[in-house]
Order: sequence, then C-alpha cells, then structure tokens
Amino acid sequence: MTETSDRPLAGRTLIMSGGSRGIGLAIALRAAADGANITLIAKTDQPHPRLPGTIHTAAAELEAAGGRVLKCIGDIRDDDVVADAVASTVDRFGGIDIVVNNASAIDLSPTAAIAMKKYDLMQDINCRGSFLLSKLSIPFLRDSAKAGHNPHILTLSPPLNLNPRWAGAHLAYTIAKYGMSLTTLGLAEELRNDGIGVNSVWPRTMIATAAVRNHLGGDAVLNASRTPDIYADAAYLILTSPAAEATGNFYLDEEVLAAHGITDLDSYRAGDPSINLAPDLFLD
Repeated sequence: MTETSDRPLAGRTLIMSGGSRGIGLAIALRAAADGANITLIAKTDQPHPRLPGTIHTAAAELEAAGGRVLKCIGDIRDDDVVADAVASTVDRFGGIDIVVNNASAIDLSPTAAIAMKKYDLMQDINCRGSFLLSKLSIPFLRDSAKAGHNPHILTLSPPLNLNPRWAGAHLAYTIAKYGMSLTTLGLAEELRNDGIGVNSVWPRTMIATAAVRNHLGGDAVLNASRTPDIYADAAYLILTSPAAEATGNFYLDEEVLAAHGITDLDSYRAGDPSINLAPDLFLD
C-alpha cells in the first residue's frame, strides 16, 4: 500500500512502545485508519485484573481499522526485546518511518515515601525506554528520510518546565518524565540535519485513561477529562507534518489542533460538559 494525499501514513511503518490500551492505542488506531504498518512492543500478553486490553485485543482493533500489525511481546526495559522488535519490524515491513515513545509508568509518591524499585521502574520505562527505542531506530529513520518518507520520533512527554512546583510535588516521576523530554530536546538537535522530526506532545487537560482513574483522582477526574482521541488527532497532525519543519517542539494537543483550524473541542469531552476541565501535570 502506498501513501496517498488523503491517507499520508498509508504504507508507512510505525513502531510504538506500549499501545495495548489508552492513549497509545488511540494514536495507533489513527495511523491504522490510513493503512499504516504498526509494531507494538508491550508486556500485556494476558488480561490485567484492573486494566482493559492486551496486545492481542489491540492488534485485532488495529487490523480491523485497516492497519498491518506486528506484535512484539516483551518489556521495553529489556535491550534484547527492543533490538529484536526493531529487527523484526524491518524484516516484516522493510524499514521504520515513525517511532512513538508511549510506554510510561507513574507513581506520584513524595521522595520520602517512594520505593526505589518504583523509582527505577519509572526511570527504566519512561526515560531509558524512550532513549533505547529511539537509538536503535535511528539508522532506519535515516534511511526513511533518504527515501522521502518524512520520518518522525514522537514522545509522549511534557514541556520542560523548571517551576519547582513540579519537582517538589513528585520528584521521582518528574525526573522520569523530564528525562523523556530531554531525549526529545537532544535528539532533535542531534538529528536536525538528517531530516528526522523529533518532538514531544502533551495534553492541556487530563485524558480519560485507566492511569488517571487509578493514580490521579478516580472517576471525578475522569469526568473532568478529555478522551484519548484528542491526543491521537494531535499526534496524527504532528506525524504527518513535514519533518524538516516540525522538530524540537514540545507541543500541547489543543495548540496543535488550533494551528490546523480545529478550535471546537467539545466532542472530546469525556464527561459532563458543565464541569471545568482538569489541567494536566507540568503546566503552569
């Protein structure tokens, strides 16, 4: 399948960490609708008692939406798993055009309370995982640029906000998420002359996901959130923009949509439209 003007990701190959549910799955579904090839690297081989979806249910949804899917069951923290996923993607689909660093762990405990095991988990998944998947994909993204396929790395991480409020509120998590953002900052500069777009995107408001329900306030916050579709639509607009012109940015979802003339965001409300939306973390 080749790219068309109305389906710019047709035939393009996207590799994503996570993606079995929530925001990652929504982004992958948006690409699948174009006819993209999608590799998912995820651990969710069996159903979780509190979280919906597995890599298998996600793959079925993506294929039903029009995508071709490669399932790589494993841990983004494992170097061999990621290397095998990259090699298998290239073997199956012929290359890599897009990397989406979606996998992330969260624990908002203060410093005195957080277990170092959880600290290490967040560092290894969020920061190291994003660095590793991006690093191993670089040779193939360079090939994609040479072929004129508009390659991108997109990381789901916030703007680098040095207001001490955020470090003081949950230092371990802030370090882990800002590590992802520093990866964007550094790779955008390092790869600037290669024609690879490297960006981060973050939601202006909370997004209705299982993580929000379990860690950020439960159903009350879900009711004041937007759906993952707003994140997916913003990501799609970034990934289909010219890589040479769109790199080194820390986008907010609603600003991306506004730049494309989309300002009525009521359809993205997850709950009661009369309730004030809850702003996401790391935004003043």
